[in-house]
Amino acid sequence: MSNALLQVTDLSAAYGQVFALKDFSCRVEEGKITALVGSNGAGKTTFLRALSGLLPAQHGRIDFDGGDITHEPSDKRVEAGLAMVPEGRMIFPTFTVEQNLKIGAISKRARDYLVEGLDSSYALFPKLEQRRHQLSGTLSGGEQQMLAVARGLMARPRLLMLDEPTLGLAPLIAEAIFEMMSQLKATGLTLLIVEQDVTRTLQIADYAYVLENGAGVMAGDARDILADPKVRESYLGI
Repeated sequence: MSNALLQVTDLSAAYGQVFALKDFSCRVEEGKITALVGSNGAGKTTFLRALSGLLPAQHGRIDFDGGDITHEPSDKRVEAGLAMVPEGRMIFPTFTVEQNLKIGAISKRARDYLVEGLDSSYALFPKLEQRRHQLSGTLSGGEQQMLAVARGLMARPRLLMLDEPTLGLAPLIAEAIFEMMSQLKATGLTLLIVEQDVTRTLQIADYAYVLENGAGVMAGDARDILADPKVRESYLGI
């Protein structure tokens, strides 16, 4: 792999005295989709929280676009071009769609392009434009997920991290989210995905890592990982 936008080396993170991530290393190539798969409790969300600066690194190093961000606060990471769409959407239900989107434009460079960001979000998700003045809590689950993704994009990220983006969605809506992620890749955006639907995720991803008990146990081209008998048995039930 070349052109790594993100390079993580021997990263460990803990909740209290319990290490949920242990010496994990990976790299995310610019303009590609990288998937992180594994069973519940494997450390996937912990990894995203550590990348975002929401959970401090106990050990290891995080390099983004050639610079060490291991100990940078979350807001500095957003300014650098990292954004996360959290599990559970975390929208503000009593705010309108457009108010939620504007909240996403928290970095200086995003605020400078607020109008362009809104236009891009509405072009990608026409339903959101139709509901721009509607309270977000009244949206359907699929629409709320679209809003969460659009809000992440409002930060004008270079790397968008998505934590379980199809969780709880009907199959047709989930498929629309997967298609949307492929469309985002086509624009040149780099994506890092944690997702329960391992099969569909590995079908759209370029590269994948498998986490188990907080440690990396496998890495390779996503299609090769999908075809691996151990992965199919352990994570797909095949």
